[in-house]
Amino acid sequence: MKEGSGVLVVGGGPAGLAAAIATRMKGFEVTVVDGAKPPIDKACGEGMMPGAVEALCQLGVTIRSGDGQVLRGVCFKDAATSVEASFSAGPGFAMRRIVLHQKMIERAQECGIRLLWNTPVAGLSREGAILGDRVMKARWIIGADGVHSRVRRWIGLDAKRREGMRFAQRQHFRTKAWTDCMEVHWGQAAQAYVTPLGGDETCVSLISRDPRMRLEDAWRNFPKLADYLKHAEASSRERGAVTVTRRLARVYKENVALTGDASGSVDATTGEGLCLSFHQAIALAEALDRGKLEIYEQAHRQLTRRPHIMGRLLLLLDRYPSLRKRVLRSISRGPGLFARLLAAHLGETSPKSLASTGLRLGWHLLTA
Repeated sequence: MKEGSGVLVVGGGPAGLAAAIATRMKGFEVTVVDGAKPPIDKACGEGMMPGAVEALCQLGVTIRSGDGQVLRGVCFKDAATSVEASFSAGPGFAMRRIVLHQKMIERAQECGIRLLWNTPVAGLSREGAILGDRVMKARWIIGADGVHSRVRRWIGLDAKRREGMRFAQRQHFRTKAWTDCMEVHWGQAAQAYVTPLGGDETCVSLISRDPRMRLEDAWRNFPKLADYLKHAEASSRERGAVTVTRRLARVYKENVALTGDASGSVDATTGEGLCLSFHQAIALAEALDRGKLEIYEQAHRQLTRRPHIMGRLLLLLDRYPSLRKRVLRSISRGPGLFARLLAAHLGETSPKSLASTGLRLGWHLLTA
């Protein structure tokens, strides 16, 4: 039995739904298939940078104040130093991953996208995708099936090397937020990310290089954070995931394109995963509208360049604690320096301004 769709999206998480919505807005008939069923959750920090909020707005996904917590900026903390800065191009937003997923499903349904849950894809054929005993014909196929993408493997675009892998644990706690920033607590062997979600709930994520490390093992590395949470009741079970840094030489082959983590990924420490997925979706829809996937590959390369650079720099701070302490101490002594670095991280500054900020940081490092 054969069915058809103009665009078939394999993967119904946020990346796949974003691609489906963006292509549907270009007038394509779109079907999304996923072997799971909603709500699809993932162990992540649940905070979105301003660029992700802006992209959701472009996709027509409405975020209301009651959905979560507005984020003013970012705060870095270690045992001796604390620095924070506000976002310069509008606020970020934090919400439960399952809330975000449901809102994107509702937007997809509003657009007239066909959603096939509990529908695993067994492989690809010349005509489309194999769904059990049937073939779903499609002019275009989008692989949005995550970091371990089977679509990527089927079309022969798996990464030649894995640049880095770390391990994440996430849990929610019932406690009134003590901050309106996304906090990054730096320890000797891990980072803890604190995201206020509103409604007296806070998300805490732990990222380390140790696959055996759990939140209860890490509290000794973060005594201040442990003190904040010592009376808080857990409101979810601890959930684990991997965060992989990977770049691909190609993100499409013939009529199949990759997006989201399937197309390469940055370490979770950048906070840019969702933002990248949403902007990739918009770029991919534009390329499909023009019938030229090479346009998407060029845009994808440009979109990922800065997050990969920033990710490597942040991972240096993780790998070398003495360097991190010196950098944080230097930033704390330079008024406005962390705000400039945050703007550079988010791509909100010019190359000239970035060079000036680098020189200022270098000077403070020399004199620290």
